[in-house]
Amino acid sequence: MTTTEWKSDFRPGVVGAANLGDPVADWARSGVVALTGRPDGPPLVPPGHAASVAGELASQFAALTGVRVDGARLLSERAAFTGHKRRGSVSAGGACRLLPTADGWAAISCARPDDPALLGALVGEDVGDDPWPAVTRWLSGHTGAELRERADLLGVAAAPVRRAVTAPAVSQAAIPLPPAPAQRPVPARPAAPRPLAGLLVADFSALWAGPLCAHLLGLAGARIVKVETPWRPDGARRGNAAFYRLLHAGHRSVAFDPLTSAGREAMAALVRAADIVIESSRPRALARFGLDADAAVAAGTTWVSITAYGRAVDRVGFGDDVAAGAGLVAADADGHPLFCGDAIADPLTGLTAALLAARAPAGGVLLDVAMSGVVAATLDTATTATRPVARARRPPSARRSWDVDADEWVADTASGPVPVAMPRRRLVPGKAPGLGEHTAEVSAELGI
Repeated sequence: MTTTEWKSDFRPGVVGAANLGDPVADWARSGVVALTGRPDGPPLVPPGHAASVAGELASQFAALTGVRVDGARLLSERAAFTGHKRRGSVSAGGACRLLPTADGWAAISCARPDDPALLGALVGEDVGDDPWPAVTRWLSGHTGAELRERADLLGVAAAPVRRAVTAPAVSQAAIPLPPAPAQRPVPARPAAPRPLAGLLVADFSALWAGPLCAHLLGLAGARIVKVETPWRPDGARRGNAAFYRLLHAGHRSVAFDPLTSAGREAMAALVRAADIVIESSRPRALARFGLDADAAVAAGTTWVSITAYGRAVDRVGFGDDVAAGAGLVAADADGHPLFCGDAIADPLTGLTAALLAARAPAGGVLLDVAMSGVVAATLDTATTATRPVARARRPPSARRSWDVDADEWVADTASGPVPVAMPRRRLVPGKAPGLGEHTAEVSAELGI
């Protein structure tokens, strides 16, 4: 059996700009613009073409599977459930901040229970429950490279911000589009993808990108089994219940303990039975559980590995800090970077991974999907800076908040003004499974 490895740190293929449509209009319709900018200022149109690319990825997924979703809308839909708003240099979810360093800016996340202590270790002092004053002071005297070195050692999700180059007009040249990554070796005639209906997907991932990938495959008819440990369930279970249900409705849930021989064997049996495996862990973490991606691929499994910076890079990252580190940031009038959307690297990567999995032929494929690479592929070669702000239909007054309904803002495009849409909920039937609800059922099917 020939094993083909596909990697997402690929040199992107290109398509003509005409195939993607107007990026400003696509951003305006996506709901992301409403989430970008300062809370006391107008919404901003992000740089790059992520909304247009998301739409094209969704179109390609529909062509393969018959499942139609609005790719651009996927980028903002979590905020429709959580009520998150634009917060400027603080991420919409509140866990990440953009702060000045000695030589630029950096995005630092404090999302996990252990992160305050890790940030205290990074800056070398006791920070208590509020690490931000100490982190801000420390960054002012250290470079982005110094931050990255220490963050990597400690497992902190942080990255220097790659700043955009001012380019006011949208390039009409070829635009990067994340296609299937280049194959090694490249066959003369690639095998046709297999239908997803009925395939067994073992989803070891958590939070947003991986579960979105599994959700889309499930809409296409795949059978999804979500895998968690009893002592470390998916952190998204603590978040918005309706959004969690959206991504997991109709899936089955198993809870296996990899610290026991029985738990490790159960995980291994599920991987052996699965047609597709989705995971978002660093390879060494899975190795401790006895899971070997190379062996699974050699046995014919499609293995979808979603990480912040690629399997070969032992770095931690979440949607907001990864996107900012890749260069997807807006800017205010003073040139200070601002977050674009809500953890935008997550849904963009989840959609990309779903398309790559749908394209994968039978026979064993490793998809190494790096969130940072996915985001970078949506930016111009020169990386366009923030486009003009959206304008209000009527001037804001002292009695009216900047955070107004969608029909109060428009973005000017080459074909005329386009209303700035608010994030919108997408609903699916069914309920999300409880932790381990189907462990006995799935174990019986696997003969455990």
